[in-house]
Amino acid sequence: METWQKLFQASITRPGNLPGRFGIDPRPLEAVADRYPMRVNPYYLSLIQTVGDPIWRQAVPAEDELRDRVCPADPLDEENQSPVPNLVHRYPDRVLFLVSPECAMYCRFCTRKRKVGGEHMAISRQTIEEGIRYIASRPEIRDVILSGGDPLLLDDERLEWILKALRAIPTVEIIRIGTRIPVVLPQRITPALARLLRRHSPLYINTHFNHPDEITDIAAKACARLADAGIPLGNQSVLLRGVNDDPLVMRRLMQKLLTIRVKPYYIYQADMVQGTNHFRTSVEEGLEIIRALRGHTSGMAVPAYVIDAPGGGGKIPLLPDYLHSLGEEVVLRNYLGESYRYQNPARLSGSRHDDAANDLT
Repeated sequence: METWQKLFQASITRPGNLPGRFGIDPRPLEAVADRYPMRVNPYYLSLIQTVGDPIWRQAVPAEDELRDRVCPADPLDEENQSPVPNLVHRYPDRVLFLVSPECAMYCRFCTRKRKVGGEHMAISRQTIEEGIRYIASRPEIRDVILSGGDPLLLDDERLEWILKALRAIPTVEIIRIGTRIPVVLPQRITPALARLLRRHSPLYINTHFNHPDEITDIAAKACARLADAGIPLGNQSVLLRGVNDDPLVMRRLMQKLLTIRVKPYYIYQADMVQGTNHFRTSVEEGLEIIRALRGHTSGMAVPAYVIDAPGGGGKIPLLPDYLHSLGEEVVLRNYLGESYRYQNPARLSGSRHDDAANDLT
């Protein structure tokens, strides 16, 4: 048995089994774990320094999860955008394909908190085959994002079967994998897994570091193994109260990601997921973090800040107000708040934009 499997099997799934060194009364948390599954393995548990720190908050149930009276269970309306089970077709050319019902750790802020790890997330060979048939029947789908649960928690054989089936569809150009494995169980990124993934290029991985303390030597090695296999790596962080809602913390996270060859891709405003309202910050705080990144560190370290619109509207980018006015002279504001003027060329009549407008009249 490999090291990662032993760590996974040794995961804590009940608050009462947390180490005594934390000195907490786990009894109030048992009801939370009854409703929203708990799983944290010894590796990720070892990153916790104190009760309530950013690692603890992501991994250990909190009574606040049962007090949420604000957020709905399925804020992104995924169930109503699923033409077949476990596949979400929201955008014209791409689909989200859920292929694993489990995660190496159940993050307390999970978008699919309503079903991941529970009986309401039934994924089988039959449902996966149905999803593959759906993708093959729609030539407009060129980009498939594998998610779950965590696709990299699947064994190598099952994962390769899925990837081969998708690669056999001529219209599928790109495969992406959304995974938190490099963060919470980096031992799973074995040489054999890296070789398997490389065989199915072009393949992209978006992982999910939320705090600089998650970027350990072992996590860096896992990301290096994937990058050395020719797999581009991106990172999707969620803005979380008490975890990374500090501009300096977020800046350090983005900088450290680049040192391990992971490109910051998104900072998500936390979804309105039932059981997670205590994690949500204001949008103003998110914009302040973007201001603290842009100009103060490399542009490579500045991800897009987005809200995944409630009701299934998709990702909408948010930016601080850098544009003062638009006309003959464009007035701009830089990261220090200083104003600059740019002479705006006159719009040429007969341009393709004007032609398009004429076509509409």
